[in-house]
Amino acid sequence: MGSPWKPLLLLSVISGLADFARAVAGRPVSYAAVLRMKADSSSSSSLSSRMRLRNNYGMGSPSQDWPPFSRHRFSALSSQEDYRSEESEEFGPVFIQEPDDAIFSLDTDDKKVIMNCEARGNPVPTYSWLINGTNVDAEADFRYSLIDGNLIINNASEAIDYGRYQCRAENSIGIILSRDALLQFAYLGAFSGRTRGAVSVREGQGVVLMCAPPPHSPAEIIYSWVFNELPSFVAEDSRRFISQETGNLYISKVQPSDVGSYVCQVKNTVTNARVLSPPTPLTLKTDGVMGEYEPKIEAHFPQTVLAAKGVTVRLECFALGNPVPTITWRKMSGNIPKKARLRKSQAVLEIPNIQLEDSGSYECKAENTRGGTAFRGHLQVYTLPQWISMINDTQLDSGEQLHWECRATGKPRPTYRWLRNGEPLSTQSRVEMVNGELIIHRLQQADSGMYQCIAENKYGAIYSSAELKILASAPVFSTSPVRLIATVGKDVSLECRPRASPKPRISWRKNDRRVQPSRRIILLRNNTLRIINSSRSDEGSYVCRAENQFGSAELITMLLVKEPMRVELSPIRVEVTVGESVVLSCKVTHDPSLDVSFLWLLNNQPLNTQQEGSHFEYIQTSSTADLMIRSILLKHAGKYGCRAQTSADSVLAEAELLVRGPPGPPGVVIVEEITDTTATLSWSHGVDNHSPITTYNVQARSPVSLGWQTVKTDPDPVTGSMESAMAVELNPWVEYEFRVVATNGIGTGDPSTPSRAVRTKEAVPSVAPANVRGGNGRRHELVISWEPVSEEFQNGEGFGYIVAFRANGTRGWKEKMVTSADSTTYKYRDETFPPLTPFEVRVGVYNNKGDGPFSGVVTVFSAEGEPREPPSEVQGFAISSSEIKVTWKPPIPGPGRPQGYEVSFWKDVEQEETGKKKRTTGNETTMLVSGLEGNTQYLVSVKGFNSVGQGPASSAIKISTKKNAPSLPPGNLMWIQEGNNVSLSWDPVKARDNESEVIGYKVLLRQEGRGHSQVMRTPNSAVVLALPEGGTYIIEVRAVSEGGEGAASAQVRVLTSSGVRAKSGQLSVRNLPPGLAWTALFLSLMVPSFPL
Repeated sequence: MGSPWKPLLLLSVISGLADFARAVAGRPVSYAAVLRMKADSSSSSSLSSRMRLRNNYGMGSPSQDWPPFSRHRFSALSSQEDYRSEESEEFGPVFIQEPDDAIFSLDTDDKKVIMNCEARGNPVPTYSWLINGTNVDAEADFRYSLIDGNLIINNASEAIDYGRYQCRAENSIGIILSRDALLQFAYLGAFSGRTRGAVSVREGQGVVLMCAPPPHSPAEIIYSWVFNELPSFVAEDSRRFISQETGNLYISKVQPSDVGSYVCQVKNTVTNARVLSPPTPLTLKTDGVMGEYEPKIEAHFPQTVLAAKGVTVRLECFALGNPVPTITWRKMSGNIPKKARLRKSQAVLEIPNIQLEDSGSYECKAENTRGGTAFRGHLQVYTLPQWISMINDTQLDSGEQLHWECRATGKPRPTYRWLRNGEPLSTQSRVEMVNGELIIHRLQQADSGMYQCIAENKYGAIYSSAELKILASAPVFSTSPVRLIATVGKDVSLECRPRASPKPRISWRKNDRRVQPSRRIILLRNNTLRIINSSRSDEGSYVCRAENQFGSAELITMLLVKEPMRVELSPIRVEVTVGESVVLSCKVTHDPSLDVSFLWLLNNQPLNTQQEGSHFEYIQTSSTADLMIRSILLKHAGKYGCRAQTSADSVLAEAELLVRGPPGPPGVVIVEEITDTTATLSWSHGVDNHSPITTYNVQARSPVSLGWQTVKTDPDPVTGSMESAMAVELNPWVEYEFRVVATNGIGTGDPSTPSRAVRTKEAVPSVAPANVRGGNGRRHELVISWEPVSEEFQNGEGFGYIVAFRANGTRGWKEKMVTSADSTTYKYRDETFPPLTPFEVRVGVYNNKGDGPFSGVVTVFSAEGEPREPPSEVQGFAISSSEIKVTWKPPIPGPGRPQGYEVSFWKDVEQEETGKKKRTTGNETTMLVSGLEGNTQYLVSVKGFNSVGQGPASSAIKISTKKNAPSLPPGNLMWIQEGNNVSLSWDPVKARDNESEVIGYKVLLRQEGRGHSQVMRTPNSAVVLALPEGGTYIIEVRAVSEGGEGAASAQVRVLTSSGVRAKSGQLSVRNLPPGLAWTALFLSLMVPSFPL
């Protein structure tokens, strides 16, 4: 059976990782801040490459970059590889979780306090605790126990256990102390049971009822007052106020309604305990009413208020007085912060998230009609220390100097002290400590350990921890021997960089002889041996020897000197045209013992053949590398380089590729001068791409044109040497953009950037309206219409139309101005001219520059008017009980020809206005009117209409609809099926007195699943049906009368066999009512059968 604590541990780890992920999310801090990385082992390297969670903890505010780790439990911080690295490398303790301030309730049944502490380290740290600077002896005092780093206090009591706690984590590297954590105890005593005396005041007088709370912890306490009995609480307003500082109830002006019993309730928000005071009776004196008096401030904030930055500050001020005083607030220097809020009828000034700039003197003033009084106090904001810079893990050689500096802000300004392995560090001959700086001269091995910088003021302290490691090791080379290849004539450097502490002494020898520096052989400061202008005689075995007091090591470097490599790239310069192909050949001469590799470059950048698709292809052998460029584009022009490289040398040869192609875009087009029909343009030459520019093409675009259009120019053509031209035959008062396109012997290039938009000057219109016509309209109207002139041809502002007309045979023209450029119609009305009078009409144009041309003269007739005569010979007859048909003849031809007719119909017993109307869709002279009531007389009239209006109505005629169709359906249906034939019969339908007589029957036959029905009419109440196809058929019967069709019978469903006809004599009787089946069968036997 597994240990029961393992699942809990797994859950704790998972939860901790989740919390840690949330803590890290969004932080601009590298994971290196929490992962321990393997340190560089060089003598001067820093341990900062394996940053640890040492820094930024203390009794003050948490880090600006990280939340306090005491809130986040986690045990896995890195990958397996990092973990294995940490397992093999020792490092000092690092706090993961530190103790937090705590308030413990003494009312709990389990009087157990847990102070948390957890640290990482290799070896694993051990823990101990301090209370008020004294060691906690967990072995001697049974009340204390340690589980991992957590301190558990059993049977906790305020007298013994109140105080500041620190956790101490220790391993073989050193010791660190956690921040202080204050443990407090929450309690709330009981009120004294002594009876409180009554308070008696006059009406209108002010009163203060004392709460006198019982002993309690300094934790949050809330005061309220009960009036007479629970749950009736005193409501605070401008007259009544409860101080949350003293608990007292203040009533500025007592009223008769205030008389009663008052009880002070005190609540501890930590323990949720509540206690009630003995009642205090409030009575009114009977010797009169208190007169008005000036305010007296009874409750106010202290003269000096200390507040930590970021908290919410509440300042109280309340006064007694009659009338009830008004409270106002002000800040003596500057304005009250905008974020401040007034609470409890302005008796409380609340300032959230207090900042340093909110410090200053504040005044509350109480006023009424009798006078005023004020109180002033000073608000002082302090800040806990916060880190500006912290110390980091460091490793140095013995004998070197350590210089650490930590800096913090705070108000008051923080002071600094240092700890080494948990003990105060004092100034000594080698140790200097000044304002957060720690300097240790001539480091010794004994100086190794854990150091802590503490920044503190009287409101809190913060800790920054780091490990100092003093290195002491014999020289070690990472690789040996080294093989180095150089070429004749080149400089070569032989490096010697051992890892050692302290720094070793270095010496060089070649082939067992000491190397003597010379002009050509130089020993650099970093111990590198540099050989200038190397030759074959420099070949050999070079040994670098490193030595210190802990040992020595040697590095052997084998130097080989080869003949230099030569690279030839051909052709060196080549010109091609866009679309052609070329091959660049790179040949190399080199030492055959060395392998050579090639790299092609374009304009000093490696050539990316994947981006260029199929344009480039490599062809390579052991000593040559050819580059084929197919279907060359302009962008392929440039300087090509072939870099050949061996382990000894790298040589670059270059060639230039010029690509001829269409010209590039010319420079920006500038409009130099503009008239009504011309624009003088200038531009600058673009690149000709190695083929001279022959001509330029000028293009223009306007809001009304279809894209860019070539315009005529002066001169024409524009040759390639020119940089200006005039665009001609432009339209006046049109906004144009211009661009230029260059052409050379290869082709036409891209256009220039368009010019700014410019508008040509105004001119008199030159285009007359087209398609002048007219007609229609009302009587005595002349309607003239035309196609509007497009904006492109309006030539200026103030564009409009001149409409001229005269009756045929007259001399003078009437002219009317139409000021809207978008107008297409003009109407002229004159009661004197008859319909269809012919007019000569023409339409001209004008703008602010003057009048333009008129259109050609056309003949337009005036409107003919509405119809003048009614239709004649109006007749009508009933079709059924709901339909009538109306016919008529058109009126006598003349002016006012109808375009259609309107039929009005209404019941004989109704007025015409309540009737309905129906119009024809054209000049039809007949109409079927439906939706009428049966056996009813209607009045019907007809009138003509056209676009002008309606003509007179004909005289009304009377038409009666037929009686309604029979309402009863055919009943008692009987049918006999013989194969695919069905004999069907039913009882005759008898019409009622108000219904039309039955003149026959309609039988509907429909195959199931199909919409089309077959219809058979018969005057009899029986029928024989032939069913041509197999399937299911649906049959129903309706009675037919002059009034229309009656109700449908019940449906009959008949099933026949597909493709098979029934034999003679095969009968079936189906769906007959009970008692009639045998009769139907008998009748069917009486009918002879015939072969089909």
